Amino acid sequence: MAEITAKLVNELRSKTGQGMMECKRALAETGGDVEKAIDYFRKKGIKTSITERAASEGRVVGAAGPDGRSAALVEVNCNTDFTAKSEPVHAAAMAAAKLLLSNPQVDLSQEPTVQQALTATAQQTGENVRLGRTAVLSNASGKVGLYLYTVTNKIGVIVSVTGNPSDDLLRDLGVHITAKKPVALAITREGLPKELVEKERQIAVAQAMETGKPQQIAEKIAEGKLRTFYEERVLLDQEFINPDKFKGSVAALLKANNCVLENYVRLEVGQ
Repeated sequence: MAEITAKLVNELRSKTGQGMMECKRALAETGGDVEKAIDYFRKKGIKTSITERAASEGRVVGAAGPDGRSAALVEVNCNTDFTAKSEPVHAAAMAAAKLLLSNPQVDLSQEPTVQQALTATAQQTGENVRLGRTAVLSNASGKVGLYLYTVTNKIGVIVSVTGNPSDDLLRDLGVHITAKKPVALAITREGLPKELVEKERQIAVAQAMETGKPQQIAEKIAEGKLRTFYEERVLLDQEFINPDKFKGSVAALLKANNCVLENYVRLEVGQ
């Protein structure tokens, strides 16, 4: 019998959308033969013609603790947006999110109840339904907010804030991060890779000197360009998304509410 390697397991997972333990079991049953293992799953009702398609659609579901101090996100991927919006996918994702919320240390990819729910959903929908990314945040001395972009059901945000943030503030941060996070790379300037900042500074200096500016002036121009660079990539430097509600940076918004943003996670299907 062929050795059941991680490569074989991952190959079978990519073709069937099944969990790691299910794939190991199928390979053990079929002597390590991937094609026979696919047939093994087909006999359980999984259509390989569908599961071999990329699970590029999906949804993000979240669960929040009743005390407001923790929240979890779970991404579930499948083949079509129609199935992503279905109740079976939502139910499987929500069960996984609640389990993660109750036990942040759990490995959902190894959890039998989660994998069984996803397998049942795949059989019910005829699609490649699989667990995507997961995240959980807790804050014993503050609050954790959960924001789900219900227009598409494809984006979820959790934010951890110390102080005494209102529900409105937590929601506002979620809205901002939903809109701006594709550009933001860090919460603070210190969180940016130093080599990235230095590279941008050198490019800005070189561009200024190309126009004939002396080194000293070029350095000052570069500092101005770096401010724009920071505003694009540092969350706290960004202008708050809704100026009608608050005009200023995210940092100023937090300061006005005597709060500090400790951490955040943003999950979006396909990113």
